[in-house]
Amino acid sequence: MSAAEARRTFLEAQSLARRRPARRPRARDFQAYLDRQGVLQLDTVNVLARAHYMPLFSRLGPYDRDALDGFLWGDAKGHSAHAFEHWGHEASVMPRDLLPAMHSRMRRTTTWKARTRDRLERERPGLLAEVREAVDRLGPVTSADLEHLAPHAGPRGPWWDSTHVKVALEHQFIVGEVAASRGRHFTRTYDATTRAWGLPDAGSVASQPPDGWGLTPGAARQQLFDRAIGACGIGTVKDLCDHFRLPYQAGPRTPDIEGGLMWAASAVDRGLARWVQVEGWREPALLATEAAGAPSWHRPAVTPGRATGAALLSPFDPVCWFRPRLERMFGMDYRIEIYTPEPKRVYGYYCLPFLLGDQIVGRVDLKADRKAGTLRALATWREERPVRGARRRGDEEIAVALADELRTMAAWLGLEEIVVSPRGTLATALAAATIPG
Repeated sequence: MSAAEARRTFLEAQSLARRRPARRPRARDFQAYLDRQGVLQLDTVNVLARAHYMPLFSRLGPYDRDALDGFLWGDAKGHSAHAFEHWGHEASVMPRDLLPAMHSRMRRTTTWKARTRDRLERERPGLLAEVREAVDRLGPVTSADLEHLAPHAGPRGPWWDSTHVKVALEHQFIVGEVAASRGRHFTRTYDATTRAWGLPDAGSVASQPPDGWGLTPGAARQQLFDRAIGACGIGTVKDLCDHFRLPYQAGPRTPDIEGGLMWAASAVDRGLARWVQVEGWREPALLATEAAGAPSWHRPAVTPGRATGAALLSPFDPVCWFRPRLERMFGMDYRIEIYTPEPKRVYGYYCLPFLLGDQIVGRVDLKADRKAGTLRALATWREERPVRGARRRGDEEIAVALADELRTMAAWLGLEEIVVSPRGTLATALAAATIPG
């Protein structure tokens, strides 16, 4: 395949190759995205819009964010028939049918789990059991609801609340003993897994395959890898492993891991993918193929003749997750500079890549100034690195398309004005394109 064909294939699988639908997005569109990608990343950063809102906006355009939250977290008690929250690709929401595949990840012993349990039992003996009992009896609850079980005795940190109760709840969530959801203002709530997930003994780490409700570790990892093939359409083994943060190969602490090449070989043997060589790629790639008897979530790859979409992409978008792929496919060297000290930032605090057709042609540092009702483009840059098989676009063409995206985003966020700061190589052109009339 040519580099351009591979790029368009990936964008088609990501639902980004074509212009957005003209109709208003609905719950079935949210379900389709979740089924296809298998994971929607969460993050607390809210300088523009929360992380889980952006991938849907990039693909569907303006939609009701409250409707998405209702779809993801269900009723007032945080019980959703469609999704559950756990550690898929970092903190994530996933479709309910992935619960069995996540069971072994919940059960698996890790350094953090063991260290946290030991620390809590040493500093607050019995707290884990108390927290579990309280959640089962009272849930859904927030960590603040249970603070009386272990009142905080020292100063709180400037970035997050790390009380013993909060740590205990997070430990119970990670190991699958309690279910997590989101309440008002994105506050995490906790409830019994039997209520939240509706599975018998779902939260018991003693519940093991084949008698329990989960898949065996090997079957679970294979299913996650298989789902990544359909989600990406095309990718190297490392690209696909990153989708659900699967290890590429076994390490000293993961002796039971078969590794990405084994999962890839299995997918090829079962007809879910075939090997292809891509122009300019050093490693072979897997291409999703039509397979008889394939699961309902599997989608064969499609290579459109051209890509006509345009979208601003969040740093937490699947397109941006794996930096080596982003550079190989789109020629973009990208990092999130949120945690970089301001004097050392190159592009800005919260820069969003701008996709136009099958190229990422620029990036813009955006902030939603809600108090002033303004969407601020604090810095705007064009991408100078060439991408194989695509024509170079002029500054004015990029700026006009980006200005249109910013208007759409501002309206979606309820912001009345767009202000473009003069910083960046594309700022002058963007400022001219956003002038009314």
